[in-house]
Amino acid sequence: MKYIELNESLRDFTIFSLNDIKKIDKNFHRRRLNEWQNKGYIKKITRGYYIFSSLTLYENVLFEIANRIYNPSYISLEMAFSYYHLIPESVYGITSVSTRRTYKFKTSIGEFAYRKIKPNLFFGYNLVSYKDKRFKIASIEKAILDYFYINPNIKTEVDFASLRMNKDLFLKQINEEKFYGFLKEFDQKRLTRRVNSFLEFMKNA
Repeated sequence: MKYIELNESLRDFTIFSLNDIKKIDKNFHRRRLNEWQNKGYIKKITRGYYIFSSLTLYENVLFEIANRIYNPSYISLEMAFSYYHLIPESVYGITSVSTRRTYKFKTSIGEFAYRKIKPNLFFGYNLVSYKDKRFKIASIEKAILDYFYINPNIKTEVDFASLRMNKDLFLKQINEEKFYGFLKEFDQKRLTRRVNSFLEFMKNA
C-alpha cells in the first residue's frame, strides 16, 4: 500500500490503528508506518494508534482521540469542568475516567490521564457530535460525582473553595434531580455527605 492510498482510505478517520489499516490491506506490513513517520506523513500517538500529521488539533479532536486510545472511557473530572466553563483555569492534559486501570499517556500531542471507576459507575456521559464525528464526555452532574468519588480528601469548605468553581454557571447548569439520581447509584454514605456539603456550599457561597 502506498501512503496516498492510506490517506484516501482513512481520510475520514481522526485517529487510526494498525487494525484499521489491515481491514483495507490484510497483507500490510507495519514497517511502512515507521517509514511514513520518518517522512513526517503520520504521527504515532501511542502504541498501535496514529494520526495524519496534517490533522488540525483542537479540543473536540483531542477528546475523540482520548476516547479511542483507552476504551472504554469518557472525558470527565477537571477537563469536563473546564469544558462546561465551571473553572477559570485551563487544564493541563485531557482527564478521563475508565473501567480499566488508572493510566497516563504522554504523547507528542499532549498528556492523556485516566482514572479508574467501577464498571457499574460507567454512565452519565453525553455523546457530543461535531463534523459528523463524536466523543463521550460526562454530564456536569456526573463529572462532579466522578471527581468527588476519585478525590475522597475533598470534604471541607476550604477544599470546596479551592476548586474555584463559578457559582452562577454551576447553579444554572446543574440538574439536581439528575444529580441525586446519579448519586444514588454510587451507594456511598460518605460520598453522599461530602457531596451534599458541597452543594450547600455552592448555594450559599
